[in-house]
Amino acid sequence: MSVLHQIDPIALDLGTWNLPVVGQVHPQVHWYGVMYLLAFGVAWWLGSRRARAGRLPGINEQAFADLLFYGMLGVVLGGRLGYILFYAFSDVLKDPLMLLRIWEGGMSFHGGLLGVMFAGLWWTRKHHVNFFDVMDFIAPIVPPGLGFGRLGNYIGGELWGKPTDAGWGVVFPRAPEFEGWSIEQLQAQFASGALDRFARHPSQLYQAALEGLTMFVVLWWFSSRPRPRYAVSGMFALLYGCFRFLVEFVRVPDAEPGYIAFGWLTMGQLLSTPLIALGLYWLWLSRRSPTLQPQVPAPASAE
Repeated sequence: MSVLHQIDPIALDLGTWNLPVVGQVHPQVHWYGVMYLLAFGVAWWLGSRRARAGRLPGINEQAFADLLFYGMLGVVLGGRLGYILFYAFSDVLKDPLMLLRIWEGGMSFHGGLLGVMFAGLWWTRKHHVNFFDVMDFIAPIVPPGLGFGRLGNYIGGELWGKPTDAGWGVVFPRAPEFEGWSIEQLQAQFASGALDRFARHPSQLYQAALEGLTMFVVLWWFSSRPRPRYAVSGMFALLYGCFRFLVEFVRVPDAEPGYIAFGWLTMGQLLSTPLIALGLYWLWLSRRSPTLQPQVPAPASAE
């Protein structure tokens, strides 16, 4: 039996405020933003545990907090810029301010990954540690954030899948076939069963289960004992690349650029292919790479 998506994307409406100089504003807290806060909160908690256990030798909790701050900037800036570059370049030319409206959605994982890698490279130069030791440390704490992000997509009713007659299909009111419909019309038609043929794969939930839950369980277990350098990063890249490539077959591609080749290849699949190759390459490199042993770091000195 299909489900009608009726979740309000706004978690908290703070009403209308009249502020000096600025004038009238109507602040709202969106669930998409809440998911980002949860993602960073869980990353901080998991990463702090790993830092206390000495999983990144010589790095204490304070140093990890700095790394997380740089990583947050990398995710937000890289994710937004990647989305604009890969999926909405023509839109931002018409409306440059959309670059700043991240609460409306529109973040690219691949852009965010590049942002995190650049942030990690900056941080490693400051702390004089190997870049891939840091990436191996970070990889297991990233999937929960990916899962929260996909839940945010589902709550916002965006990035839906293709039509399906499976019993778990979801009718998304924001889909193009319902443009101009009121919620009352949708509810009445859905109750009569007339909208079952418009049910779609909840691809956001598929991704939350694969990229979030499954990847976290596998990577946390895989990294529970010391692994050679590159191994954990390689496993992360391989899993994400494969999961994303597969889900794209049941997900509607972004309007721009749509299908880019063969009538089925999407930008998400194109960007995930190098990740699969890199994952395999890093796993191969790990066979002859050193293995770091945990070293409990000294507590941060008081200033």
